[in-house]
Amino acid sequence: MTINKFYNIAKKEIFPICRSLTGIGVRKTLNIIKKEFSNLKIKKIKSGSKVFDWKIPPEWNIKDAYILDKDNKKIVDFKKNNLHLVGYSEPINKYFSKKNLLKKLHSLPNQPKAIPYITSYYNKYWGFCICYEDRLKFLKKYKDIDKFRVVIDSSFNTKGNLNYAELILKGKSKQEILISTYICHPSMANNELSGPIVSMSLIDYFRKKKTNKTLRFIFIPETIGSIAYLYKNLKKLKSNVIGGYNLTCIGDERDHSCMLSKYGDNISDSSLISAYKNLKIKYKIYSFLERGSDERQYNSPKIDLPIASIFRSKYRTYPEYHTSLDNFELVTKKGLQGGFNVAKEAINILDKKIIPINTILCEPQMGKRGMYPKLSTKKKKVNVKNYMSFLQYSDGKNDLNEISRLLRLTKTETLKIFRILKDKNLIKI
Repeated sequence: MTINKFYNIAKKEIFPICRSLTGIGVRKTLNIIKKEFSNLKIKKIKSGSKVFDWKIPPEWNIKDAYILDKDNKKIVDFKKNNLHLVGYSEPINKYFSKKNLLKKLHSLPNQPKAIPYITSYYNKYWGFCICYEDRLKFLKKYKDIDKFRVVIDSSFNTKGNLNYAELILKGKSKQEILISTYICHPSMANNELSGPIVSMSLIDYFRKKKTNKTLRFIFIPETIGSIAYLYKNLKKLKSNVIGGYNLTCIGDERDHSCMLSKYGDNISDSSLISAYKNLKIKYKIYSFLERGSDERQYNSPKIDLPIASIFRSKYRTYPEYHTSLDNFELVTKKGLQGGFNVAKEAINILDKKIIPINTILCEPQMGKRGMYPKLSTKKKKVNVKNYMSFLQYSDGKNDLNEISRLLRLTKTETLKIFRILKDKNLIKI
């Protein structure tokens, strides 16, 4: 099965890699994916580049990080678990007292066995993360007068890059379905790798099919990656994307859930709801007010792409979220298969929809096309009104079924109008 293959690749090859917004870990991850899909294009944006209201941060890389006690014994070791280091920590090689070191050790009292995942992308900082059980041992074992050596061998390259990748499966139409997932978190399975596993499985499935619409898959760092991608591609995306999905936290077996687009009223939303119903799956819809992933960027004002998010257990709602407990005991092949099935069904439904788009800016001149009465009489042909109404709703937000409902016409009548307007090059699909 497709899921099995990419599950094994993610678990054995990708999970151990330390990833962040930028750096070697991201490139390693993208190159592993490229081995499976040779047409994946890996791209880069220079550090310092302005993207809307943001700047691409310096490229951060980490070689090693640890804390030594007075006996030169490593009591915290990044190489044992990359979550031990606060992401984007600045380099340091200094001695600290027990009291001052404790200020830099993060843990979770309510989850004593979990190492928390913490970052400081845009503010200078350094720190370590340990499970609360180890913190208690540290407090008990060492005296206040003890000194500890802290070593973080990290670097910031202002001439570095942010890397991302895209893969396009061309369909019969230029209309596109966008599938987005992120590759910026270190060793976590649901919050990080479930999205890429399902995305790879979808690529593998749809590359063997003939689709009506073009499928655009992107693998990006969360937030800054989607902002940068939109900055570089917005005109093209606005012209071609008729719908799509952000995939994250889609690999456990507990729930099925989603977040619809900002107003919850577009064809991506309706296709996703139809997918759950077709598969007879119980699901929960989270309010857009509870957003926290890249659905934020795609639905931002003046961006307004019709993108919804598909989850199993939504981020921030499950106890293992952003901790070392988010592993491949939580994420299973069965859970991933369930997420894959929903995404595949939603894409299939969206792909089959006929979504007309008006080719003329403002109202077209119908008379010169022989579609309007020659004389301005009180009586106008009904079909003229229907043509004009069809064009009003051909804004890329409605499929033929919805237009039929809005115009109060049968599907046969609507299809006939569609064909006439398409032949006159007044709409496109």
